[in-house]
Order: sequence, then structure tokens, then C-alpha cells
Amino acid sequence: MKPTGDDVAGLIARSSPAARRRDAETLTAMMQEITGRPPQTWGTIIGFGTCHYRYPTGTEGDSGLLGFAPRKSATTIYLLDGVDAHADALEKLGPHTAGAGCLYIKDLEQVDLDVLRGILERSLAWVEAGGTDQMQLTVTD
Repeated sequence: MKPTGDDVAGLIARSSPAARRRDAETLTAMMQEITGRPPQTWGTIIGFGTCHYRYPTGTEGDSGLLGFAPRKSATTIYLLDGVDAHADALEKLGPHTAGAGCLYIKDLEQVDLDVLRGILERSLAWVEAGGTDQMQLTVTD
């Protein structure tokens, strides 16, 4: 996937319900601060920075270092190191659900933002360290 160059503010403004817009503004500021990179759109995803990933199978592509999507049912936060890497922190986070590499939050005001920040910082550090043999990562921006 590649950045699409669409307007980040426009993507946020089109998000619904209102809580998703509010949460998107909060996450945009938090992820920009953590990564030191401006937000950019990757379709309907708001990503920060760029990395190249490669699996042992030869599959490869590009992704943001951190990113999220303000979906109607919940905000999806993408964690390249997977949610299992954050099991202890997730117990303290507050109301959420999770998939293999996605964290779903319906209302950011109900979670502990310090815990979320720690998860995002650890995920970014993992990406910057190059991932693992199972997913090699190279920061490109």
C-alpha cells in the first residue's frame, strides 16, 4: 500500500459518528507526537511515517510506522508487532477488542490514554528496531 495524498482533515471530517472524529483528532496528535512525523492518508487509514516490510515468503510492501482508521463501528489502531506483544498493557487499557494486529476502540474517552501511548511507543520502537525474522522492517521515512 502507498500513501494516497488525500486530505487528512477531510478524512477526519467525513468520519462518523462524532465520537470517531473526536478520537481521530486525539490519535492524530498523539501519533504525530510519538513518531515525529506528519499524518498522511493511506486510503481510509491515517498513517505516520513509512516502513517497508518483508516476510520470509517473499511477500513485501509498505506501511505506516503507526496508523489508525476511524471506522464507523470503532477506531482501528494498527500494530505491526501484533496485539499479543502488548497483552499486559491491554489488560489495563480499558474497553477494547482486538484482532491479530488490530486494536478496536469505540470510545477513546473510556480508555487510559497513558497506557495507549505506551503501547504505541513500544510498537514504534519494535518497528524501528527492524521487526523479527518473521517480518523484517526497514524504516524509509
